[in-house]
Amino acid sequence: MNSFERFSFNLLGMRMKAKREQYSMLRNDLISARLKTSFEVYVSTAVVSSVIVGLISAIALGFFTWFLKLPNLIKYKGDVPSTVLFFSQYSLILGTVFVVIFSLLVFGGITYAVFISYPSVVAGTRRRSIDATLPYAINYITSMSTAGITPAEIFRLLGDSPIYGESSVEARYIAREIDIFGRDLIDALRIVASSTPSRRMKEFLQGSMASISSGGNLTDYFRTKANQYALENRQTQKMFLDTLALISESYVTAMVAGTLFLIILQSIMSVIGGSSTPLFLYAIVYMMIPFGTMMFIIMISSMTPES
Repeated sequence: MNSFERFSFNLLGMRMKAKREQYSMLRNDLISARLKTSFEVYVSTAVVSSVIVGLISAIALGFFTWFLKLPNLIKYKGDVPSTVLFFSQYSLILGTVFVVIFSLLVFGGITYAVFISYPSVVAGTRRRSIDATLPYAINYITSMSTAGITPAEIFRLLGDSPIYGESSVEARYIAREIDIFGRDLIDALRIVASSTPSRRMKEFLQGSMASISSGGNLTDYFRTKANQYALENRQTQKMFLDTLALISESYVTAMVAGTLFLIILQSIMSVIGGSSTPLFLYAIVYMMIPFGTMMFIIMISSMTPES
């Protein structure tokens, strides 16, 4: 906990404790993301940060609006209601107040929304990493189990192997429950299974618990799950490649051939109409193509499996 988080917690920590039930999803996301910050500290920091960002934005934009007298640039034409004319003489004050309040609410709200959604984003990233590395981690577990190493020591050794990414992190939490909190292996597996963001990891740990409790052959279970997840990974990769081929065809049709057709059509219409400022053509070149390409990139990036 740094000094700013400590200040925020001292200011709002007790109030946030009373709202634990209202933020149940956020608490689960914080645990799944493995963020080393308690719920009360995190929410207190989010609220204080939102207020600070909102105030700074409101002061900066309010000063900018007042200094440049932006509200006075508004001109009225035609018949205007007398009420509007009456308030127009105070347009600078009213406009500045509006900008200050609007900036405070918008920028403060955006900052708070970013804080609240950040743990779920981190948990989602960890889920994809766990799903990608779990088959290889289970192969490592299987080889150690075949060598006769005890299950608790297997997870401890997996946690010490950073090459398996977030799967190693989950194994370290299992070892922590055993070594620091003195729990047995089944309780440690149950606790980590209830908090992991990966459905695959949850299923694997629950199966391990059942195999240990029933006295089954744990090595055979590990080998079976390794083969299952490796097959699922191959199927996922194949589906992604098929989807990527479809997206590439859509991109060529919409963003290459489509925009080229619109550019040619708009250029001909501008020449025929004698327009010197083809706004639609500018919109295609400077807005449609860049933003359309950006949307395709974001879509592909969000769909790409972790390597």
